[in-house]
Amino acid sequence: MRSELVHQATKKIENRFLLATSVIKATRKLHTNSTRPEDTINQVLNEVISGTRIHGDLPKVAPPPIIELLLEPAA
Repeated sequence: MRSELVHQATKKIENRFLLATSVIKATRKLHTNSTRPEDTINQVLNEVISGTRIHGDLPKVAPPPIIELLLEPAA
């Protein structure tokens, strides 16, 4: 079940590190001691999938440099 939620959530937030960071932050904000942490994590993943809200701003990720620019021509 959770692996499917993570797979669907990666369609909204493609960078897995950003997804994990966002889920951790949201879980810490939303979790109450009377519930299981697993239920809170599933709730947060469902919110990411539906796009209802993402807790906190996602940092801007710069695209990687073009490979041709990194390769030096052979002399």
